[in-house]
Formats: sequence, C-alpha cells, structure tokens
Amino acid sequence: QVQLVESGGGLVEAGGSLSLACAASGRAFSQSNRAWFRQAPGKEREFVAAISWTTSGITYGDSVKGRCTISRDNVKNTIYLRLSDLKPEDTAVYYCAADAVVFGAILGVQESSYPYWGQGTQVTVSS
Repeated sequence: QVQLVESGGGLVEAGGSLSLACAASGRAFSQSNRAWFRQAPGKEREFVAAISWTTSGITYGDSVKGRCTISRDNVKNTIYLRLSDLKPEDTAVYYCAADAVVFGAILGVQESSYPYWGQGTQVTVSS
C-alpha cells in the first residue's frame, strides 16, 4: 500500500521559516515527479512546487516564488519543502503528491497530474 506522510507543520510566526518533509512508502518514487500543494480554509487547493525525478526540473507557484525551495532525496524516497519569509496567507494544509508515471517528461502543476497524495500537515502562520 502506497503511503505519503507529511511532517514538519505547526505554528510559525510571520517572517519565520519552516521545513516540511514527505516520506513515501509502499513504492519507490525515485523515478517519478513529486509535488507540494496547499489548501487554505475556504479556498481551492493551490500548487506550491514540483520537482522532476531527475531534479533538473523545478517549478514554483507564483505565491511562493522566491521564498520556497523544493528538494528530494531519492534514497530516502522523501521530498522536502522549505518556505521562508512566511506570511499569514501561507496558512494552509500542505499536501505532498507523487506521480505514477516513471520518467515523466512533463512536470505537472495541477492536482490531476498526481494520483498519490498524503493526508496533509497543517501550517499556521501567526501575524
């Protein structure tokens, strides 16, 4: 059974930073693209960042560009997200996702690109 488990969420002050991790089990995703999304209360799920299986392809959502770093450790089957200069509008549940396609050439920024999802981790930024 495939599982994606996020960790690292919590309460952070505005201006601070946080690091999230997403560990996968049940299947190796070292050759699949991975991504982070987030969903704020009352809003649709929003793309945050994606990283290709080669790590040469990385893309960020407009709302986090310049403040965000996505990375991966294929040996640990884990991806990471570091977000700095946090703002109250970064408050959301952060989800990691994984593509089922191996050696995918297209780095998706839509939810439909990723069939595997974690349960999410809450990030709350206080002003």
